[in-house]
Amino acid sequence: MKNGWVDTLAGSVRVKAEGKGIERLINACVRQGIAVWNVKNHSRETATFFIKLSDVKRFRHIARQSECKLSFVGRRGLPFFWRRARRNSGFGLGLLLFAAIVFLLSNVVWSIDIEGASPETEHQIVRELKRMGVERGVFQFLLDDPETLQRKLTERIHDITWVGVEWEGTLLHFRVVEKEIPEPKEPIPPRHLVAKKEAVIADLFVEEGQPLVSVNDYVQKGQLLVSGVIGAEGRTKFVPATGKVLGETWYKSTVVLPLETTFHVLTGAFAERHYIAMGRFSLPIWGWEKPAFAHTVIETKKRPFRFWKWDLPVYYKRVTIREAEEVKRSYTWEEAFAEAKKIARRELRAKLPEEAVIRGEKVLHQTKENGKVRVELHYEVIENIAVPQPIVQGD
Repeated sequence: MKNGWVDTLAGSVRVKAEGKGIERLINACVRQGIAVWNVKNHSRETATFFIKLSDVKRFRHIARQSECKLSFVGRRGLPFFWRRARRNSGFGLGLLLFAAIVFLLSNVVWSIDIEGASPETEHQIVRELKRMGVERGVFQFLLDDPETLQRKLTERIHDITWVGVEWEGTLLHFRVVEKEIPEPKEPIPPRHLVAKKEAVIADLFVEEGQPLVSVNDYVQKGQLLVSGVIGAEGRTKFVPATGKVLGETWYKSTVVLPLETTFHVLTGAFAERHYIAMGRFSLPIWGWEKPAFAHTVIETKKRPFRFWKWDLPVYYKRVTIREAEEVKRSYTWEEAFAEAKKIARRELRAKLPEEAVIRGEKVLHQTKENGKVRVELHYEVIENIAVPQPIVQGD
């Protein structure tokens, strides 16, 4: 049995033999070491068979001594394919060049469409896009992905609340939602002000309504602070209670801090590698050198190549290798205690309203165990505890 792959690479020819002595011809070939296969008898004096392309010269010598009429009726294998390709090289190169041009043009930004933005906002968006390298004529795979473009535009342009980014072939489409100018406030309906948590009243600033508490009063959550019902009995009316009631409230915080911590910081040095990839296979095209970084942080960005309007399974991959330094931070007991207090205050500050004031701080408990500091703190905070409560019929 012949090896099909070997025949394909080396090439073979199909021979048609007509006349008497076909069997003697084949036996002569075998004696001379010429491989013959796929012998088919079509009639008593007609048969076809295959021989290697490399044996054709020796076969011709045997054929001259034969009584058969011989002809080559078929060719197959890589040598014949390559010969035909060379004869048609102009057409093949033209087809390849056409495909390459279509491929390149399919991966270029040809149009940028901005929908839903005013002329002023559209001008700002176009300006920011140019700063990010997004403009007509650039390759799509060199740009940031749509999510990154969306995040950068939202952060840099304060007049928009949301922007959607999507590719439509070679068109980059932006859908913009601008911030709306607040409409005039509607009249506030009648309401009370009640306590949102327990507290001791520190001060009151009532613009409208009837105060029902005084400074130094202890109030519970839900207790009525300022009534929206004013006037003497029989001549009462309902108003929207308005104002601030400052109360002293209390918070507890617990912080656990290791005395020794190891973390990594970026040095600013980096190296980039560029690949053409498909699935798990990546072919490096630029940036082969391995950076001599002891510690690294790796970022990977992928952008698919396009042909006409279709995404190909082949994509461009850019890998950024950033150098990082390992930093060890050690605290003494006193330093760890002070840092834990700062962390606790910072975490509490993030939870409080902006106008709230931390008035007092007290350490309830502090321990050092297993290389860590544990600190429990109590805070006194002055904040507005008044929240509106609608007045329903019967109040």
